[in-house]
Amino acid sequence: MKIIDLFSGCGGLSLGFIQRGHKIVKAVEIDASIANTYKMNHPEVNMIVGDIKTLDGAGIFKQGEADLIIGGPPCQGFSMAGARIRNGFIDDPRNYLFKHYFNVVKTVRPKAFIMENVKGILTMQNGKIFSEIISSFSNSNLLDGYAYNIHYKIVKAVELGIPQKRERVIVIGTLKNGYDFDFLWDKTILDIKTKLPTFFYPVTVRDAIEGLEKPNDMGIVKKNKAKSDYEKHLEGALPVLYNHIQTKHSAKALERMKQIKVGENHEILDEKIKSVHSGAYGRLDWDSPAPTITTRFDTPAGGRFIHPVENRTLTPREAARIQSFPDDFIFYGSKSSVCKQIGNAVPPKISYFLSCFIENILKGD
Repeated sequence: MKIIDLFSGCGGLSLGFIQRGHKIVKAVEIDASIANTYKMNHPEVNMIVGDIKTLDGAGIFKQGEADLIIGGPPCQGFSMAGARIRNGFIDDPRNYLFKHYFNVVKTVRPKAFIMENVKGILTMQNGKIFSEIISSFSNSNLLDGYAYNIHYKIVKAVELGIPQKRERVIVIGTLKNGYDFDFLWDKTILDIKTKLPTFFYPVTVRDAIEGLEKPNDMGIVKKNKAKSDYEKHLEGALPVLYNHIQTKHSAKALERMKQIKVGENHEILDEKIKSVHSGAYGRLDWDSPAPTITTRFDTPAGGRFIHPVENRTLTPREAARIQSFPDDFIFYGSKSSVCKQIGNAVPPKISYFLSCFIENILKGD
């Protein structure tokens, strides 16, 4: 398949499709630092660094150039307030990111699209936002006479052999009708189990990161022999691992972390911690999945991201492993950019599954 990746980030959603042998013909990312990580790992892809607002309508996208469009327009701008009274959901300027994703689908007219977003989009404004999104892609009047058959599913990372409790909504639209979505979803699971028997095995934090060398100031360590099935799945061709550098915590933060045991968080401290996250200063459990990896995994106030036995937060390489990035995927840029890249990414194991699934849907087309 030929694929366009919109809002591509560092390339987590692209990666699973690339691993399946598909071609990303274009990727779009507004942040130059994040786009650089994508380009360094996938130099064969035409990476377009720019704002989709200016790219949409500039003649960059052509009808028929891709079989599939993937991506997840950020949901922060979505709004319904007064939309029906004024110009409708699509034309409301607050929904511009979705509008431009929609416009690219309309222009290219792919056989299918995959849109990923946070689970909360299902209940935003009492479900009205999600309903409008589904209706927009199903409306032939908005799409010059054609419409997409829409399905969606809440995907739980732990059910796909990923050691974190991440949940995301996946919306899949196809021009093809008459297939059994749930049957093909189950068939995809069986297909992968046949080829990769350990793919769906439950994975813990221990399986993901215990085998790593201790981090250092350079962030480059030797790669140990993989012990867990999960480590074997992530093995790459490089003899060393990159991005394994720990945060330099303040003396106060270190003292707090020393008091935290597995299963505990800031609530056991004698002081009140200012944090928007209820799990602040939480310590990870070796034998459980991690919580959702966010862009703040490097700070103890950001959530349950303290190493199971060491008094530090996760390194970028540890977070990347929990996200299911292979060990030879290298992240570039400043510390804050790298954390953003990893925390916002779609886990590659999810994209690998989605690639297999969409192949089953489009088989015969």
